[in-house]
Amino acid sequence: MIAVRDTAAGATFAVKVHPRARKNAITGVLGEALKLALTAPPVEGKANQACVEFFAEFLNVPRGSVTIVGGQTRRNKVIRIAGRTAAEVEARLRAAIP
Repeated sequence: MIAVRDTAAGATFAVKVHPRARKNAITGVLGEALKLALTAPPVEGKANQACVEFFAEFLNVPRGSVTIVGGQTRRNKVIRIAGRTAAEVEARLRAAIP
């Protein structure tokens, strides 16, 4: 399982993004990072925007509550979810990991 940590600003976790996939979906775990497939290409911030939108919908939070705090231009990113605890996020992710 991936490590979800509580911070003063919200829960954070690592994500490995695979752009230009067939569909948007959580595809598994790689080390301590969640593997996320996105249909968006990795140009002009489209994959980052798709990542934020995916987690906002998946975790049922506003888009403004989801922030990419590390890895803006890389496939390995750190995501922060404001307004959710690590336990809440981890429980939701655990149910979705194939």
